Amino acid sequence: MKIRICSIAGLALLTACATTPPPSADETLGQVLPTTTDVPVEFQANAADSGEVDDDWIATFGDDRLNALVDEAISNNLNLRLAATQVDRAAGLARLAGASLKPMVGLGGGSSETWSDASILEGNSYNAALTISWEADVWGKLRQRAAAGEAGLAATTADFEFARQSIAATTAKTWFLATEITQQLALSQESVEIFTEILEIVTTKERVGQVSMQDVYLTGADLSSAEDSVLQATAARESILRGLEVLLGRYPAADIETAAEQLPLPPAISIGVPADLIARRPDLQAAEARVRAAFFLQEEARLAKLPSFNLNASAGYTSLTDFISQLTAGIVAPLYTGGALEGQLDVATADQNAAIAAYGQSVLTAFGEVENTLANERTFARRQLLLEKVVEDNQNAYQLARKQYDVGRIEILGVLQIQARVLAARSALIRIQNERLATRIDMHLALGGSF
Repeated sequence: MKIRICSIAGLALLTACATTPPPSADETLGQVLPTTTDVPVEFQANAADSGEVDDDWIATFGDDRLNALVDEAISNNLNLRLAATQVDRAAGLARLAGASLKPMVGLGGGSSETWSDASILEGNSYNAALTISWEADVWGKLRQRAAAGEAGLAATTADFEFARQSIAATTAKTWFLATEITQQLALSQESVEIFTEILEIVTTKERVGQVSMQDVYLTGADLSSAEDSVLQATAARESILRGLEVLLGRYPAADIETAAEQLPLPPAISIGVPADLIARRPDLQAAEARVRAAFFLQEEARLAKLPSFNLNASAGYTSLTDFISQLTAGIVAPLYTGGALEGQLDVATADQNAAIAAYGQSVLTAFGEVENTLANERTFARRQLLLEKVVEDNQNAYQLARKQYDVGRIEILGVLQIQARVLAARSALIRIQNERLATRIDMHLALGGSF
């Protein structure tokens, strides 16, 4: 028996290095992307420094309230807590898969009494047994299972990190959106004051016969529209604040105090290069880990067709004086399973191909997100300059129109139309300022920068 045990152990050692390692990230990407797809050295929409991507991007906005809100969201967000439980579950699965490499040890015992025909107790007997069972991982099948569990844990951990970054980004974007709608609300309230003032002037002019009731009706209609805009902006602001409170784990009461002015956009950031993006983004790390997990499971399914070697040992007392021990070894080779093993291998192979395709798609999507945010940041910067000029020109035109109306050179309709243009331009300028901040947040998330 000793010779057989040593032979099995020696065979396990000899075949330990026979398993095939999983493909690297570069090899997987080269396998899945078309041969015509070339990943450039630098991002094509690059208009910024291609140096190393900085972490702690939340702090770059210089907003203490934003910092506090992100910390609160990371601590209290229930979706993030759910993601954390998935990490714990994956850790348990990895531990369960690794347990198959180790011996299973059990301990049992009991006692019995012997009685005579005259119901007289003649004696007691006791028994105790220690059992050990172990499958020798000769072909590496169990190591593949354990490696798949570890890769699954790595994927889930990376998923959690990406969820953590996404919660931070969503919190920041919602905070800035709340500031934007607060500014829009203030603009609507200002428009009510403006149209109220104009209506008073028009009403006075109508009383002395300088204008007709048409001017009064037109101005009153614009005033009512402005009041309606106030109601809509108020409702939108409350809805956004409730969404932010849910992110923070608070009751959605819409009672968060927002900023009155939007923050200026921080200076341009370093964006790195495409080759570094794959190793930096947690969602890509998760996708690559799933490729490895699928590879290991496919290997396990392939090796399941080979024989398994099992060792069983037991030792114990049948009485306080008698000791017995037993050691057995066996080989189980699958001869006919009705196609079950082949089906398992087909499923594992399909899962591996799916994981590879998903990884390639995730990488291309990530490249697209970076390119889009880079292009949008340039576009929005130019749009803001144009909108600032639109606001200035319309404001100057409105001042002239008011003077012309006061001396009777134009009708009120011309004044109202120009005023509407002013308000629309100012509203668009507020929106573009928020879009620039949101795009910067999207860029940080796309680049995989932590916070």
